[in-house]
Amino acid sequence: MPSPSSPTDTPAVADLLNDLQHQLAVFARRAEQTRLAGAGQMRNTMDRAAYLLLNRLEQHGPTGVKALAAGMGIDSSTVTRQVAPLVDGGLVKRATHPEDGRAVVLELTPLGRARLHEVQDSRRELVARLTSDWTPMERATFCTLLTRFNTSVSQANAGQQEGRQPGRQDGEETGERDGLDGPRDGGG
Repeated sequence: MPSPSSPTDTPAVADLLNDLQHQLAVFARRAEQTRLAGAGQMRNTMDRAAYLLLNRLEQHGPTGVKALAAGMGIDSSTVTRQVAPLVDGGLVKRATHPEDGRAVVLELTPLGRARLHEVQDSRRELVARLTSDWTPMERATFCTLLTRFNTSVSQANAGQQEGRQPGRQDGEETGERDGLDGPRDGGG
């Protein structure tokens, strides 16, 4: 927290931070609306939790629930709850851990990989359209800054979660919460 005489307390900085927090709230709202609108046939076909779980499994391969939860910054019970419909839908399967036959890992099925790629293609097309008048440098800068911001949010949430009570469910991926503007029916 800045000291009372900190340069971040100047009216110009306070106004900029106020504008930034408001734009983040608007962004969160618009991002969800855009996800729901989507592009092509894959619009609104996969919620954020499913997308993030499938993407993580594709990037990291077969993973145990605890490792998946730790990597995503959510509780194991949340992963278990979120992955159940993915298993039921044939997108994820439970398999025996290759090194420990007693343990179970989650892995992407061929159907899950295909669906993930369809959704990624749709979302990539949408982002391309939304940023069609941006230069490649502007896209790269935005991606770098957004990644940096998400990392900061993740680190802040990890620090807050260290003191939380065991068994409390988080329900959102760290840094992915779209409630920056408060309740869902809030402004933006």
